[in-house]
Amino acid sequence: MWNKIALGVTMLASQTLVAQEIVFNQKAALEQVYQKPVEAEGLLPMNDLNVDFGYVLYQSEITTQSESEDLELENVRDYAAVYVDGKLQGRVTDNNKKIAIKTNPGKYLLQIYVENIGRITYGPEITDNSKGLFGEVTLDGNEVENWKMIPLNIKKYPVKDLKFENRAEVETPGFYRGKFELKELKNNYLDITGWGMGEVWVNQKYVGSYWEEEKQRSILIPSEDLVQGENEIVVFELKNNQQKTMKLSQTPVFK
Repeated sequence: MWNKIALGVTMLASQTLVAQEIVFNQKAALEQVYQKPVEAEGLLPMNDLNVDFGYVLYQSEITTQSESEDLELENVRDYAAVYVDGKLQGRVTDNNKKIAIKTNPGKYLLQIYVENIGRITYGPEITDNSKGLFGEVTLDGNEVENWKMIPLNIKKYPVKDLKFENRAEVETPGFYRGKFELKELKNNYLDITGWGMGEVWVNQKYVGSYWEEEKQRSILIPSEDLVQGENEIVVFELKNNQQKTMKLSQTPVFK
């Protein structure tokens, strides 16, 4: 009898384990959600780009003289992922505005993807409510100029219209798609441990955002957003650190 019980528990655990892991093996290029770019010698905050919330890509050409040079941002509101020639260098916030750019000497494309987490609606800082990048960006003490600023239509773009391809080993931000099977409909929590910052859709319905700085590391997926059988999940990830999987959990996940 005990052998039968143990066997049943083992089989149930095995089935649960298979259902929990979601593999993201397809990617949609971010260029699909680019909006009209704005070019200027200096930086323009999101306010001047008619972007109230969401994401903007700031990009410019840089020239490095050594294998490691400090990139410093005067103002970044609120979070940014820094890439050089499509390779992630790290992230910056308004409390940590300097990052080392590690390359061989030469010319490169600097891309800074910035997310506006929210606006101040009360208190003494309400008059200083600029978002995005503004002020100066310097590399090894020299100002970076001639910027192209591209608003990104992340949350309003129809997920069903994104064109996905088999995932390649590239580090640039983008949309990732995976699928999972469910036999029973109930609330689940999506464990986003290891991912950086982004947005999540389940069966083409937006379910929430995540940020690595927050204590909670999961997003609630209500049972009414799920279907028996195959479910689809799409994730937009800003800080692409080559994560390939997420897991479903029956309870919230915290740091």
